[in-house]
Amino acid sequence: MVYPYFFTFTTFTKGRWVGEKILDVFSREFRAHPPEEYQRSIEAGTLQVNNEKVPIDYKLKHNDLLANTVHRHEVPVTSQQIQIVYMDEDILVVNKPASIPVHPCGRYRHNTMIFILAKEFNLKNLRTIHRLDRLTSGLLLFGRTSEKARQMEQQIRNRQVQKEYVCCVEGHFPDGIIECSEPIEVVSYKIGVCKVSPKGKDCKTTFQKISQIGDYSIVQCKPLTGRMHQIRVHLQYLGYPIVNDPLYNHEVFGPLKGRGGDIGGKTADQLINDLITIHNAENWLGTDDAPTIPLKKVDDTVSANISVGALPTKDNVIHQPKVTASAQTGYEAPDCTFDAAKVTTDPHCLECKMNYRDPNTSDLVMYLHAWKYKGIGWEYTTELPSWATMDENNLLLNLRNKNC
Repeated sequence: MVYPYFFTFTTFTKGRWVGEKILDVFSREFRAHPPEEYQRSIEAGTLQVNNEKVPIDYKLKHNDLLANTVHRHEVPVTSQQIQIVYMDEDILVVNKPASIPVHPCGRYRHNTMIFILAKEFNLKNLRTIHRLDRLTSGLLLFGRTSEKARQMEQQIRNRQVQKEYVCCVEGHFPDGIIECSEPIEVVSYKIGVCKVSPKGKDCKTTFQKISQIGDYSIVQCKPLTGRMHQIRVHLQYLGYPIVNDPLYNHEVFGPLKGRGGDIGGKTADQLINDLITIHNAENWLGTDDAPTIPLKKVDDTVSANISVGALPTKDNVIHQPKVTASAQTGYEAPDCTFDAAKVTTDPHCLECKMNYRDPNTSDLVMYLHAWKYKGIGWEYTTELPSWATMDENNLLLNLRNKNC
């Protein structure tokens, strides 16, 4: 877990925004908050242009620098240790635990592989060579030099790298080698969802059953191309979705869960809206049922309860330090203790008003693992995760715990 902290997002004005009012742009382009919240931020001066407070009807100009300071609550990730598979002066190969994204994105910054490796292993300035989905575990390669990173990226781009994954799917997967060559289209980059579509890009994945345990199958997967969510989408299309895939094993894709490309007659926009409703920002985090939020004064001697609808005043704006979590450049050992003095609050932060619960292990794991990678002159392998072993009792216990 990461203590909540203040963070400033910055971006330059895009061409299509020029001449538009700042509130209209943020309300349309950045949907993390309602328009009322962006209006409050502009009026309070936490959303600035060129480091200056602007009126609500300010019209954006070319090269304007937009800066929005927010109070961030990162999503918890697993505390499972990152295993180093191989390392030399040019490359780092690790076994990525499920639930940790590779690099800062969305609601993750400090809880990312790049930051954790820098802070806890003192491995800095790593170059990403490829990516894994946040919930996917397994082999992850980083370049320690720009030259090595470019070399490895070139092999992947030229399809000179053989990749093997292992997964656990619902149903009795057919025997033999099963090939899926259905094209995949990105429905929405913003929420990260794909589907099989004639308008998609060419794809090919081969599958082979490793073992059958009850109503579940352990399957070897070999993606011959590298499209977003390729293995997960192809398994959905074949009708054997990964047992705990929170996205592609869901009836939001229709009664058949997308089998054979049938998504229940929904349009792309309908699918996106339904996905946002169901999977909106890790809905297991908490419920917004707290009428007040306890806040600390700067000197920690006076506490106050600020109501949810309170407006900013000189008395209830809390001036907390801008950095409350370690920077990427500072090495530190993992901290397994909780220090209440490090907790910051913001009277206007919606997440400060939520009651959180710890995620269950099942919230942080998907049964898809990057097992083996082989390129020109190199090959790396990880141990199989516990759910992928041939131990029938172990797998069935895991599945019962997941309530699959």
